[in-house]
Amino acid sequence: MPSFDVVSEVDAQEVRNAVDQASRELSTRFDFKGTGSTIELKELEIEMRSSSEDRLTALRQVLEEKLVKRKVSLKSLDYQKVEDAAGGTVRQTAKINAGISSEKAKAVNKAIKDLGLKGIQSQTQGEQVRVTGKKRDDLQAVIAGLKELDLDIPLQFTNFRD
Repeated sequence: MPSFDVVSEVDAQEVRNAVDQASRELSTRFDFKGTGSTIELKELEIEMRSSSEDRLTALRQVLEEKLVKRKVSLKSLDYQKVEDAAGGTVRQTAKINAGISSEKAKAVNKAIKDLGLKGIQSQTQGEQVRVTGKKRDDLQAVIAGLKELDLDIPLQFTNFRD
């Protein structure tokens, strides 16, 4: 029986490269001179620091440009609130969401059921959703239907088996 997996993954190497590029750009751009702006990657979060909220917004924009160029979906970032830090600076962290949470998995399963295709079954397996069906065309219709939805997480379709 044909099947595929719906997953939400982030390429950690591409994120690391984007953060490195953004950091390099900070050191060369004139508008960031003397602001003490930094950006660093820690496990599954990116920490940004700057002298003011305006500079932090510009820093965030630089990071997003680099991520988009490296084809990392911005939906995978969850920005936390801006906090005051030592020395009159501000900081913000962006958590990197990898995997499909149980609430999002329920939403994916519900969306698949709402498509109303016969013979299609979906089940949550950890941080992914396995979709099985009798016909390959039905599975491709499920993929097309899920691509149209906006679930606030990047979806990839892997492990397609006939």
